[in-house]
Amino acid sequence: MRAAHPLAYPLLSAVRRPVMRVPGLGVLVKDAALLRGVLMNTSGFSKNGPGAPSDLWTPVLGPSVLLNMEGADHLALRRKLGPLFAPTFVDALVRDSLGDATRDLTERLAAGERVDLVAHARRSASAVISRLVGLEDDVIDDELFARVSAITGFVSLARPRLTGPQLAVARGILSELGEHAVRAYRGDESTVPGRMRALGLDEREALGAVGAFVLTGTETIVSYLPRLAAILIDSGWLPRLARDRDLVEPAIAEGLRVTTPSPVMLRSTVHADRIGGVAVRPGDRVILATFAANRELGEFDPAANPAAQLKQLWFGAGVHYCLGAPLAMAQIRLTLDALLASPSLRITSRRPARGVLIPSYASLVLER
Repeated sequence: MRAAHPLAYPLLSAVRRPVMRVPGLGVLVKDAALLRGVLMNTSGFSKNGPGAPSDLWTPVLGPSVLLNMEGADHLALRRKLGPLFAPTFVDALVRDSLGDATRDLTERLAAGERVDLVAHARRSASAVISRLVGLEDDVIDDELFARVSAITGFVSLARPRLTGPQLAVARGILSELGEHAVRAYRGDESTVPGRMRALGLDEREALGAVGAFVLTGTETIVSYLPRLAAILIDSGWLPRLARDRDLVEPAIAEGLRVTTPSPVMLRSTVHADRIGGVAVRPGDRVILATFAANRELGEFDPAANPAAQLKQLWFGAGVHYCLGAPLAMAQIRLTLDALLASPSLRITSRRPARGVLIPSYASLVLER
């Protein structure tokens, strides 16, 4: 977290109150119950408005993506997309996308090879991007991931919208991906865009959804998998999970709680209200510090599993609960199975990523 946000993270961590107005940033919320209350109150706190996600993503993706929608239109689009994230569909998509790479990871670790888990996670993310966008196999590489990551790399907590040059770069990258998505949309149902057409999404809705999935679903999974591995190895929990698979799901939840791959959520205040003891006015930016709220419950502990109290707050709450959560969980489970096949893994080197939006490792090398 400090490597990713050397100024913002210490600043937000230093705030001890559950809610506080921070000059130049907005109203900061660090209490889990108050944070959930804001997420559930969509009439009072919106994804559209000053300082909200719409400021960042509407100029890039257009006005009709789940990232920047509220009300009936949001619900209608979410219902159309829902079948794409049914467990049977995402499990098959992940197996088809990542099966060979995961078997290779398992075999290399078992053979005692050194493996950079970050590099593996990047290639896996690119493979899933290809299914979401309808890309051909020959364009799936680290460069693809780097180009997508460049867009989120423009974002900072202190800057509510992209600059003109940044916006041009982001639009260019997504426009190129969109060309592939259009071809896939107009083709058969073997690709996700083709499946979207069959589910009743028009082309504009499908392209917006593809762009949103690419932007929100790539770096978060690349961030989380290596951080989970590091926590399990550093704490000695990896061999314990290998012996007791009943603790795998609590361990994943605890990992999500203490790392919170999306550490901050943003909302814009619609009408005058109060959050805890702080009055808010229309247009106030609300910074929901999920990383801080989740960590209030203490250190990583799959046995006690304090994460169960939070009802997966790291994925949001209410009507904006992360639609892609089943896809993320399918990827996490597949990779964790590979790690558990070699429970004596150790970390031979690690390097944090610096100047990125999503806190992550730049490299995490594992070896038996």
